[in-house]
Amino acid sequence: MRASRLLSLLLLLQTRGRMTARELADALEVSVRTVYRDTEALAAAGVPIYADRGPAGGYQLLDGYRTRLTGLTPDEAEALFLAGVPGPAAELGLGTVLATAQLKLEAALPAELRARAARIRERFYLDAPGWFHEEEQNPFLGAVAEAVWEQRPIWVRYRRWGGEVTRTLEPLGLVLKAGVWYLVAQAGGQPRTYRVSRMLELELQDGRFERPEGFDLAEYWRSWSEGFADRLYRDRATVRLSPRGVVLLPYLLGQGVARMALEAAGDPDATGWVQVEIPIESVEHAVPALLQLGADAEVLAPQSLRARMAMTVGALARLYETNT
Repeated sequence: MRASRLLSLLLLLQTRGRMTARELADALEVSVRTVYRDTEALAAAGVPIYADRGPAGGYQLLDGYRTRLTGLTPDEAEALFLAGVPGPAAELGLGTVLATAQLKLEAALPAELRARAARIRERFYLDAPGWFHEEEQNPFLGAVAEAVWEQRPIWVRYRRWGGEVTRTLEPLGLVLKAGVWYLVAQAGGQPRTYRVSRMLELELQDGRFERPEGFDLAEYWRSWSEGFADRLYRDRATVRLSPRGVVLLPYLLGQGVARMALEAAGDPDATGWVQVEIPIESVEHAVPALLQLGADAEVLAPQSLRARMAMTVGALARLYETNT
């Protein structure tokens, strides 16, 4: 266990450069005192590790020192080949680079591990987009990726609900979520999220910008994702559901949201119907969604949604009466 931790500490310093004892402790999930002991052990073993004192100090390796490590476990070798995502890499213009890197890695592995890696390719395949969704067109993805790498601002014309806008953005990172590419970029001094497929025009700007100190793309995305549902579904609707409607609700809202709605619901009435509160984006968005439940759902509130449902159902009834 300790040998593995020492190796992890060494690789952290080799890949990230100078790190404080607290940063190392957090990354390794140990105490600062343990980091002190481990760095002393590495130094005693001949690793050129040293510490700079003071507020800007930390541990680092002697400039130019690199360790060439072997001894991947079978599970580690398999995990490396699972990490390859050829589709998204190709979209970023890195498909050939990824294929070449995997070939080099495979050539460096012992015969037994090469065989295990081959079995991974035979048995696992990642297809990120959801069913019945056309592949999004991202003509500016390459230019966005270039701007992210080079820290160059971009000017974009962007389509959003309600029309088009123009923005000058400082690209901080790209995120692939369920087959959809998102750009995280600074605008007006604040990080914001933009769907790459909605970019209608893009121009790389001159100069470079400074990334905000301490910005963590993964942490930002986690925080942004957690608040996404609250930002999207700002209203609530009160709906009565039949027993069959209860079964169908997860297909409408998703398992997580449906479970929370049903857990907060009261007991079924004498006929088995239950009253629930469900999140909606707007009355306009809710009508076609709730119509999917047919006669297994009755909207009770808000009154504007109930009236719109009644009007739509009435129009449907008249349409079918006319055509029969």
